[in-house]
Amino acid sequence: MIGLSVHQRTRSVTDADIERFRTLPVANVSDVMNRIPAAGPSLRPMHRAGILAGRALTVRTRPGDNLLIHKALDMAEPGDVIVADAGGDLTNALIGELMVAYAKKKGVAGFVLNGAIRDYGSISQDDFPIFAAGVTHRGPYKDGPGEVNVLIAMGSLVIKPGDLILGDEDGVVAVPIDDVDAVYQAAHAKHLAETAQLEAISAGKNDRRWVDQALAKLGCTGLSDGSGQ
Repeated sequence: MIGLSVHQRTRSVTDADIERFRTLPVANVSDVMNRIPAAGPSLRPMHRAGILAGRALTVRTRPGDNLLIHKALDMAEPGDVIVADAGGDLTNALIGELMVAYAKKKGVAGFVLNGAIRDYGSISQDDFPIFAAGVTHRGPYKDGPGEVNVLIAMGSLVIKPGDLILGDEDGVVAVPIDDVDAVYQAAHAKHLAETAQLEAISAGKNDRRWVDQALAKLGCTGLSDGSGQ
């Protein structure tokens, strides 16, 4: 039935892929993907601390309804991230502390919710990764419709079942299965370059000539000699 269906994943990123991305900042991954994929600034970490890394188990659901999220939770395997699009509606919460407790027991890696949570007091004091668009005390309905393991989108962030999901204090990004190796290599190189730049700043050896060079290329007048001093 269109709009009410449950599917099985046919492909997923590997555990090894998940672990190697865990050490990379989301900002570096976003940069090497040309800063295009973004779930929007409202999708923020609700937990105390900790990195989210896992494979997407996707849900599309009616705003304020979590029946299909419950189904996804029953289907979830260790290392899965339940990624649910409820249209960004904040009227009713999609999950609370009971579902979180069950998810942790099953080894779920975390939640990404284009919707609201409740029981923020306990969630915000825990390190179990949860990203959501807001908080409300109003509970969810359990009537459907919805779909599990289908293509979903949150803003410009398009997510397929089995994609790699990575989240930190800056937000969430999804890496398509077929792009995992290329994105990792580029993001790892960028992370090393930025680490070296931080060390140069600390040592007082940061090269700032690029600023005047960029302005000169644009035809800016009144520049220094390009030394950056």
